[in-house]
Amino acid sequence: MNINDYVTEKAQSASLAAHKLSSEDTNIKNNALIDMAKALENNTDSILKANNIDVKNAKKLGMATTLIDRLSLNEKRIISMADGLRNVAALPDPIGEVTHMWKRPNDLRIGSVRVPLGTIGIIYESRPNVTVDAAALCLKSGNSVILRGGSEAINSNLEIYRIINDAAIKAGLPKGSIEFIDITEREAVTVLMKLNKYVDVIIPRGGAGLINNVVNNSTVPVIQTGVGNCHVYVHSDADLKMAEDIIVNAKTQRPSVCNAMETLLVNKSVAEEFLPKLGNTLKTLGVELRGCKETQRILSYANPASEEDYKIEFLDLVLAIKVVDSLDEALDHIYKYSTKHSESIITNNYEVSQRFLKEVDSAAVYVNASTRFTDGGEFGFGAEIGISTQKLHARGPMGLNELTTIKYIIYGNGQIRK
Repeated sequence: MNINDYVTEKAQSASLAAHKLSSEDTNIKNNALIDMAKALENNTDSILKANNIDVKNAKKLGMATTLIDRLSLNEKRIISMADGLRNVAALPDPIGEVTHMWKRPNDLRIGSVRVPLGTIGIIYESRPNVTVDAAALCLKSGNSVILRGGSEAINSNLEIYRIINDAAIKAGLPKGSIEFIDITEREAVTVLMKLNKYVDVIIPRGGAGLINNVVNNSTVPVIQTGVGNCHVYVHSDADLKMAEDIIVNAKTQRPSVCNAMETLLVNKSVAEEFLPKLGNTLKTLGVELRGCKETQRILSYANPASEEDYKIEFLDLVLAIKVVDSLDEALDHIYKYSTKHSESIITNNYEVSQRFLKEVDSAAVYVNASTRFTDGGEFGFGAEIGISTQKLHARGPMGLNELTTIKYIIYGNGQIRK
């Protein structure tokens, strides 16, 4: 079978399953998720064995350490994936929820009801946990899912898919509810992006190259998830100890993810006091600092920051720093370089914080907190399908509700239009 036929067959199978899933009983969906969680935990050894092959291959290919971290699994991360399934099972089922109901002068009663999107294609890189998170959220929201992970995680993804798919089918979900494209040729993605007849939406998760390819070439509607050039601005009225703690967390806790901070903006009135101590802390933690001329004057060991350094998502222990004269300059910088993912201000000035919240046009805007909280689990969504940086149809961490649309239901008693 050629690639076109193979991918089309997967999409047809998922589309048929979506029809059945749209009205599936909530208890069956929840029991399936719980059984999938148990299956993951019971097969920890086989998952780690498969993941070890991927990690070894990545090291041979010279993949960056931070990207290998995204790829790597351990017992704790597998338990976290299983807990995510249980958390999604515990959430209210959005399908069938009547969000509004009103009565017209002609006595027609009109309501809007949440329904699934249908069949969702997920194209992703590196992180095997996406296989589980995507399946969990799609199934609970009544959608079928077609998974296409990156070649670097093929062994891990295949093993996880085998385990959760078997558990889902045994629990009573339709065959085809979870489909996985196990060929790594790019042609498979090209085919999937054109299957409007069977696929209702595609969600890409990964680097800028992947996302741009899908956005520019897909004929299936796309929800664009985000490259995260995230900023933290230290205002003149900031608690500097708090600022240091937040910045260290936002940059170093897990630098390879999209909600990690990439650019630090510091008000000039606190830069002389703040940057030396922060710089030493970050240097000790292995962070390479790249700064503007003023930053370099204060921190002699900082490398010069290029224009490109303020634009890109490092996904590594690298931080761009700029000393700014004012809140206005900080806002202008964020407006120019932000990817509209997550930005934070550190300040004790209420008026300034409210202006920052109002004027920064990103999916998540923080006051006195780390950007690392932009996450479906941290927002109480159980998990996330991705973090949308666009405005249609969803924005920010996408949980169950964001994987639904609405239909209108109308109750009449014989009305005809005149």
